[in-house]
Amino acid sequence: MSNNMFYTGLSGLNAAQAALVTTGHNTANINTPGYSRQTAQISASGGSNIPGVGFFGNGVKVTEVSRSYDQYLTSQLNQAQSMNQSLTTYGAQINQIDNLLANQTAGLAPQMQTLFTHVQAVANTPADTSARQQLISSSQALANQFRSMDQYLTGLNANVNGQVSGMVDQINTYAGQIASLNKQVAMFGNASGSQAPNDLLDQRDQLVSDLSKLVGTKVVVQDGGQFNVFIGNGQTLVLGGKATTLAAVSSSIDPGRTTLAAVNTAGKALEIQEGMVTGGTLSGLLRFRDETLSNAQNALGRMAISLSDSFNAQQKLGVDLNGDMGSNFFSQASPAVVSNANNSQAAPVGALTASFADIGKLTTSDYRVDATGPGAFKVTRLSDNATVAADSTGAFDGLTLNFTGGVATDSFLVQPTRTGARDLTVNLVDPAKVAAASPLVTGNAFNNKGSAAIGTPKVDAGYLGSATQLSTMGVSLTYDSATSTFSGMPANAVVTATTVNGAPVTTLAFDGITVSISGTPAEGDSFTIGKNTGGVSDGSNALLLGALQNKKTMAGGTASFSDAYAQLVSTVGNKARQLQISNTAQTSLTLQIRTAQQSVSGVNQDEETANLLMFQQMYQANAKVIQTASTMFDAVLGIR
Repeated sequence: MSNNMFYTGLSGLNAAQAALVTTGHNTANINTPGYSRQTAQISASGGSNIPGVGFFGNGVKVTEVSRSYDQYLTSQLNQAQSMNQSLTTYGAQINQIDNLLANQTAGLAPQMQTLFTHVQAVANTPADTSARQQLISSSQALANQFRSMDQYLTGLNANVNGQVSGMVDQINTYAGQIASLNKQVAMFGNASGSQAPNDLLDQRDQLVSDLSKLVGTKVVVQDGGQFNVFIGNGQTLVLGGKATTLAAVSSSIDPGRTTLAAVNTAGKALEIQEGMVTGGTLSGLLRFRDETLSNAQNALGRMAISLSDSFNAQQKLGVDLNGDMGSNFFSQASPAVVSNANNSQAAPVGALTASFADIGKLTTSDYRVDATGPGAFKVTRLSDNATVAADSTGAFDGLTLNFTGGVATDSFLVQPTRTGARDLTVNLVDPAKVAAASPLVTGNAFNNKGSAAIGTPKVDAGYLGSATQLSTMGVSLTYDSATSTFSGMPANAVVTATTVNGAPVTTLAFDGITVSISGTPAEGDSFTIGKNTGGVSDGSNALLLGALQNKKTMAGGTASFSDAYAQLVSTVGNKARQLQISNTAQTSLTLQIRTAQQSVSGVNQDEETANLLMFQQMYQANAKVIQTASTMFDAVLGIR
């Protein structure tokens, strides 16, 4: 019996020692990331049957060292922090654009206002060279601001590319470490039977947690405890002891963007659709680039293109101080076409070209053009993935496409406005070449007897083709009271008679010229229309240039330059605030799940201290049992 008592005490001593070691291990790892609290599971060793007496216990045994772990909470936490990280990253990136656009001094709004203020100054004093120089200077400042903002956005894109490349390296590192731990878990699990290598499992869970902060993950546990890890919407990253290698590559669609690819067994990098990448910092970066950065750069480009187009068109309808018709004030970008890197080599370079058909109808979207046969193609607007059909003129959304060469099934990316801000420059350097004056002047004969007077003529683009004829001949109109008509009118003139405030108004339109004669002319009264050869002291065309500030020249005639910029600022600002609100809610949710997870797996110092005292007393008590058993055994020996 004393021998039995000795072994019973020894088993208790060993159990107490195991519990003390486990408690000490918990205390030592209280601040170790990913560590799960461990517990020595103790159970009775059963008993021995003494005939005629009954069963006597054989002490205690340690069945296993378990870890406090909840797979469901861990999975929830990984998903929550993955979404949290995505929103945080997206928000941090978009705030940079929001601060740039909304800046009251560095934004476009004040520069644009200054430009049109100086346009008005030229209209007020068209002969003032200094006013003209101020207009050119403010135009250059505006163009510089467009280019500076575009350069900033291009820098953000380069920064995203660099971060994507860096994160791919980190993901590969984590994947390799998880695969290695999978092998160790399987090896130790087989060697120790049902005993789990708790610390290895914690290390692997921590790696998955760190990985989920970079990219959304889904974990499937195999038989034997190995992890299969998938990212995004199903891309395999880790399969047991093997890890898929990812690569950062230039997008085949747009070489200016770095994207994600999986390297197959043959060593070829196959691109992963960016829409499949969800969660984590990587998703936040890709979403920012796709949803906000590209659109903001396109929106700025559209404004620059529309500004240059409208300003140039009106400038060319005016006369400068030399009496010459105006020339282009600003330079203007052209639509960019990028051939897909996977296109067949048989397709000639530049097989697709694009040109502007109606700049007022341009959107801020890019387009994918898929050739469906020689001369046939399908156009997809990438902002909403809608198929776009061309109108009767072959144009769509203000663009016209032209295929040259034998294109079969290749694909192209069309970026109508991407380089608009980058390519905006001021062509004029000579203040005298600002076309502030109208190209035409009108006159009433000094001996007219009636009350009629001819007004200031308006010209449109159709006038440019007839300017030489008009400058040579001019137009002289003489009123015939018998027929109530004007002689001397061009043959193609369209005459419209109306009444304004009770007075007759006769409007003549020909060769891009529109002019009105108001009032009642007398027999023989004459009026003239001729070319403005001087251009001094006439700011009528400058007034029309100034009117462009509020003219609806964009988005199909629904927005002015200011409207378009305000819409861009509002869109980015609202998105930034929406992300901030969503991220605040997600942060709170993540904290709640982490608290719940830590309540299960975390180490509580007070609890471990109490356990330490309890197991210390257990150790001392069992040592006393052994001492008592030894004393009893010695006493028995002494009797004999």
